[in-house]
Amino acid sequence: MNILVLNCGSSSVKYQLIDVDKRAFLAKGSVERVGMSGAVLTNLRADGDEIKISGDILDHTMAIEYILAVLLSKNHGVITTKDEIHAVGHRVVHGGETFTGSVMIDDAVIKGIRDNFEIAPLHNPHNLRGITACQTHLPNIPQAGVFDTAFHHEIPPHAYIYGIPYSLYTQYKIRRYGFHGTSHAFVAQRAAELMKKDLKKLKVITCHLGNGCSMAAIDKGVSIDTSMGFTPLEGLLMGTRSGDIDTSVILYVMAKEGLNYSEANTLLNKHSGLQGISGVSSDMREIITEMNSGNKKAKLAFDVFCYRVKKYIGSYVAALGGLDALVFTGGIGENAPDVRKAICENLECFGIELDKQANSSKEKEKAITSGKGSATVFVIPTNEELMIAMETKDVVKGSKKK
Repeated sequence: MNILVLNCGSSSVKYQLIDVDKRAFLAKGSVERVGMSGAVLTNLRADGDEIKISGDILDHTMAIEYILAVLLSKNHGVITTKDEIHAVGHRVVHGGETFTGSVMIDDAVIKGIRDNFEIAPLHNPHNLRGITACQTHLPNIPQAGVFDTAFHHEIPPHAYIYGIPYSLYTQYKIRRYGFHGTSHAFVAQRAAELMKKDLKKLKVITCHLGNGCSMAAIDKGVSIDTSMGFTPLEGLLMGTRSGDIDTSVILYVMAKEGLNYSEANTLLNKHSGLQGISGVSSDMREIITEMNSGNKKAKLAFDVFCYRVKKYIGSYVAALGGLDALVFTGGIGENAPDVRKAICENLECFGIELDKQANSSKEKEKAITSGKGSATVFVIPTNEELMIAMETKDVVKGSKKK
């Protein structure tokens, strides 16, 4: 079964055509600078064939048209007709309280996605553009919506309610939602497979550490808490996001600097985090290089980042009542052994004891614990696209049964 997975942003469309039965991609790529001059489509075929195409790609509908043309191309394509695309799976960032799982796209679902524009104005409108573009170009092919928030829908009220008047929750649905759900679900399941155990019998903490960072406490396969909240701003320190902060600081700075809502939002989301503390970069690789060269602010940014993750691990072990596995994923989680080492240092009390050689090895998927502790620490590359494809397959097959 071939599934086209789409992740539509404001000016980009990332895609993969996946043979979900073989768990392998046939082609993948992205369209960058949609709606701007110098738009570029990059396509990589599984056999290594790569092509870049520049053009005036004015909107998402045109971007999808370009993607389909490349997939069908005689010289660079992987299919001969559109009918070889059996379903389309869309990454949709925010399902709010409307969607607690993946769903077939229909008019009611489109309305639900649109109803959540207000709490996800930077993501959901662009996700919906991808859906409507596919309705134009692939009108007879089933589509599914896979929501970043859905994996966290079973978080209990005591973990998702904020300490503000309850009426603000009932009126505006202000609560913790959590994100990166497909990534957390994928790596947790993969950890269970590597341990040769049933995920429903394990206590797992997953750390998705990239430019955006979040963690999840997973008990018996269910997310019971996660670090991101009403928006992806809450929680860990990130590349350019502040993470947890005293809310009075925001009000204080707005008053002192004369910032309006939009300017304060930009400050917290685009100019904070690793970038804000170090003044050097939002990229952990550059932070580590600067730190090793003696840059004190880069060292401080590194220390704050690792300490925040360490604190969340401690709180999640308490929430879970124990720990069987800790998983690192995402660009930083998978590729920064110095970060993993600093985070896991002095966590022997939780059964975590790293193997230095394993932690430093170039192997992509691995266990990095010594075997002396009670918990296993893994590095597992995430594959959100495959998870979306698998969810889409289940949704499509389920709808056919009905």
